[in-house]
Amino acid sequence: MANIEIDAIDRRILAILQENGRLSNQEIAERINLSPSPCLRRIRRLEESGVIRGYVALLDAQRLGLDLLAYVNVRLEKRGGPALSPRGEATHADLFRAAVQTWPEVVACHAMTGDMDYLLRVQVEDMAHFSRFVQDQLLHHPSVIDVKTSFSLETIKETTALPLL
Repeated sequence: MANIEIDAIDRRILAILQENGRLSNQEIAERINLSPSPCLRRIRRLEESGVIRGYVALLDAQRLGLDLLAYVNVRLEKRGGPALSPRGEATHADLFRAAVQTWPEVVACHAMTGDMDYLLRVQVEDMAHFSRFVQDQLLHHPSVIDVKTSFSLETIKETTALPLL
């Protein structure tokens, strides 16, 4: 999808929505000194173009008992199995990507450059929960050949807001 033109007013709308997505159109319009109708048209254009992907509630992991945050580097098998199939079967990466979608502990997964293939952000209750996830899910997956884990000691900064230049 092509990028759309974003002007200063659009950026102000986006900044306001990143701060509080529950504001009414009237409140947003007042904050940017625009009447409600053109403000709503701009918001709808930003939604329809995919700039605004959706609206969510941000939850506090610790208050939900999910106290352990781990970053897991995963390396996949590259030879043998379905990855070499000339018949269009799923590759190791395809199988892993599909499995990740079913693991609720994985809150983010990124394909990476470098020594490892994927970086997982894993949020769990405690070390016992993490151990069960790694043993029963991650290492049990046939495409996974290596994992390396780092645990978060403290969150210094965490935001969902993108920099609007």
